[in-house]
Amino acid sequence: MRSTKKVREAIAGYLFTSPVTVGILLFTAWPVLQSLYYSFTKFNIIKSPQWVGTDNYDKLLHDPEFWQSLKITGIFTGISVPASLLIGFLLALLLHRNLPGIGLFRTIFYLPVVVPVVALGILWKQLYSPTYGFANKLLDMVGLPPYSWFSHPESVMPSLIIMGLWQAGGSMIIWLAGFQGIPAPLYEAAIVDGASRMRRFWTITIPMITPVIFFNLIMGFIGSFQVFGQVMATTAGGPLNASNFLMVMIYKKAFRTLEMGYASSLAWVLFVIVLLLTAFIFRTSRSWVHYEGEVR
Repeated sequence: MRSTKKVREAIAGYLFTSPVTVGILLFTAWPVLQSLYYSFTKFNIIKSPQWVGTDNYDKLLHDPEFWQSLKITGIFTGISVPASLLIGFLLALLLHRNLPGIGLFRTIFYLPVVVPVVALGILWKQLYSPTYGFANKLLDMVGLPPYSWFSHPESVMPSLIIMGLWQAGGSMIIWLAGFQGIPAPLYEAAIVDGASRMRRFWTITIPMITPVIFFNLIMGFIGSFQVFGQVMATTAGGPLNASNFLMVMIYKKAFRTLEMGYASSLAWVLFVIVLLLTAFIFRTSRSWVHYEGEVR
C-alpha cells in the first residue's frame, strides 16, 4: 500500500512539473542543440544548412571583427563589473540604516533597474544629446564645449559604462540583503572586545558577505559579456564598430547578413568563454568565500 501511494505521488509530481519540463525541452534545450549543429554548417535561413565542419570556427579565429568585438567586450566587462560592484556596495552601506523614510531612498536607487532596456537607451541618448543633454549642460557649466558622446569612438565606451552603472541598484539590493543577514551578536561581541568600527568592518562585515561578493561577481560577469539591448538602443555597434560587442556582432551576423551558421559558432565561443570564466571564479571561491557554520 505504501509503495502504491509513493508511485501515485511520483506520478502526480511528474504531471505537475511536465508543462515546465516540456517548455524547457522545446524552447531552451532544443534551440541550444540546434545552434550547436548550425555552428558546423553554412546556413542562411532561406536554404537548408550545409555541413562545413569546423570552417566557421576557423573563420572566426582569423576574423579581425571577432577579435575586436572580444577586446571591446573584455574591456567593458573588466571596467564595468568592478565599478558596478563598488558603487552598489557603497550605496548599500549608505542605505543600511534604520532611518525614517529609508525605504523610499532604497526604492529610488533601485528604480533604474526596472526601466526597460529600450527606454533606458532612449533616456540616455537624451542625456548625452549634444544640443540639450544634461551631460553637455555640465560641460557648459565648467566652460567646455558640447560633445557628441555616442558619436566618437573614443568616448562611446565610457558613455556606455556610465550608462550601465546607473543600474547599480540591482547589486545594491543583494548587498543590502547580505548586510542584514549578518548576526548582530557578532558586532556586539566585537564592541565588547573593544574592536573599532574599521576593525569590525574588515573582520566581520567583509568575511560574512563574501557569498554576496561571489554571487554579484558571477552575475556581473555573465551580464556584461551578454550586453546587448542598451547598445542596440543607443549606438547599434557604432561608431566605427567601437561598441560592436560580441552579442551585437552575433545579432548582425545572424539577422542582417543571414550568416546563421557563423553566428551560431560565435555564440558557442561566447558560451565557452563565460563558462570558463565562471568555472575559474568558482574554483578560486574555495579560498575566499566563507559560509556561516562552514567547517574546513
